[in-house]
Amino acid sequence: MSANWKRYQELWCVVEGLGLTLDVSKMNFLPDWAASMAAPMAKAFDAMDALEKGALANPDEKRRVGHYWLRAPQLAPAEDAAAIIDALSRVKAFTADVHAGRLAPPSAPKFTKLLVVGIGGSALGPQLAADALGTAHDKLTPHFFDNTDPDGFDRVLGHLAGSLKETLVVVISKSGGTKETRNGMLEAQAAFTRAGLDFARHAVAVTGAGSELERASTGWLARFPMWDWVGGRTSETSAVGLLPAALQGLDIDALLAGAKEMDEATRLRDPMKNPAALLALMWHHGSKGKGAKDLVVLPYKDRLLLMSRYLQQLIMESLGKEKDLDGQVVEQGLSVYGNKGSTDQHAYVQQLRDGVPNHFVLFIEVLKDRAGAAFEVEPQVTSGDYLQGFLLGTRAALAEKGRESITITLPDVSARSLGALIALFERTVGFYGTLVNVNAYHQPGVEAGKKAAEAVLTVQHKVLQGLDATPRSVDQLAEAIGVSDVETVFLVLRHLAANGRVQRLAGARPAEDRFSRAG
Repeated sequence: MSANWKRYQELWCVVEGLGLTLDVSKMNFLPDWAASMAAPMAKAFDAMDALEKGALANPDEKRRVGHYWLRAPQLAPAEDAAAIIDALSRVKAFTADVHAGRLAPPSAPKFTKLLVVGIGGSALGPQLAADALGTAHDKLTPHFFDNTDPDGFDRVLGHLAGSLKETLVVVISKSGGTKETRNGMLEAQAAFTRAGLDFARHAVAVTGAGSELERASTGWLARFPMWDWVGGRTSETSAVGLLPAALQGLDIDALLAGAKEMDEATRLRDPMKNPAALLALMWHHGSKGKGAKDLVVLPYKDRLLLMSRYLQQLIMESLGKEKDLDGQVVEQGLSVYGNKGSTDQHAYVQQLRDGVPNHFVLFIEVLKDRAGAAFEVEPQVTSGDYLQGFLLGTRAALAEKGRESITITLPDVSARSLGALIALFERTVGFYGTLVNVNAYHQPGVEAGKKAAEAVLTVQHKVLQGLDATPRSVDQLAEAIGVSDVETVFLVLRHLAANGRVQRLAGARPAEDRFSRAG
């Protein structure tokens, strides 16, 4: 028996009911390293068990974490269990009314288009599901506002031109104060007004109790809950993900069932048989437990193209922390990037194999090629055979150079398998957070970025108030409005000038530019 085949079988990890396998045989860890991680992994199991029982995950915010309750309400506290069951029932009832035309727009027989307005986890999860599971027969065709880019809004609205009267808008924001989502909502509302349509008769909110969005959504078609114990990046099995998926026509019961079955499989306290525990250990080994190497995500399936973007947020927002749970500065994290196979073969596999060795790879393989009959591009060879050949070939080529890789294999891309994959990565992140002693469930850096953006907008307000018809240099204007950060004043003025909101007389250097009020 070859050493490779022997190691492959020894490290075989499978979730029988889901048909999912995890191959870590190309990770070059030794038995004594795995044994040395037994105690840290036991601590991670204890921490996860405590979370599922309602322990505080964010001591600074006094919040629990309960996204796994969403697919097993019986595990939640009674009040939360009732809320989960009620929300799912309402999602299904609302969706049935929309699909049957019982709930219809004022100017059309049925809703046929869906516009989801969100940011971060409120968009990435729904986008992943929509792209992975969508077909030409979707009940509602999904579109997304997932940024605050005016041109991006215009592009999406261009695709919806002539169809706004048949478009249902779902606005997703826990607080309602997230500016990207707020801006998207206002842009959508303005587009409906320009078309002579009543936005409220087309709009649905998914938000927290007492939020700004709850107040703004008075008179809308419906409102669905977001709870403080569900973070945005783990919200796909809440109304955040389930409502858009159901409206699109996806099988949300199968999505929940797959996630629930994976949750059950990843409670097993044997790290070598628990795929989430084993995956967390491999991330720890591959990154040396401190983010020393990047994780390259390569799904060999077009339907999973967005998986790398989804995992970027889930992993990097969860694990990228300055301080550990003891308050020590550790600057932890795990960088994630990716494309798809076999596009990667013609993009950056050259560097993965021969360049700087600063990464390890996660392949995602899907066994089922297509829904229809096989088509041979050569005698006894299909396009899908080539796809697998490129995956296995790339995996072998990396191994030849000592480049490590992990392979997850799925039977197909279905609602059930996608739910399982989402739950697998959610729990892996939780385990890994404990292994490196960081809080995987808060995001102070995100809040710092929001505050910095608000500071820039404060400068912009002062700039616009301070401008008059007399052209002045950046330094003169900054002094006049009392702003010491002259660079930011210049960058704000340059942006305003590019959009016709101020006048700019360009000089040879930024300090020689002159700005005045437009018009």
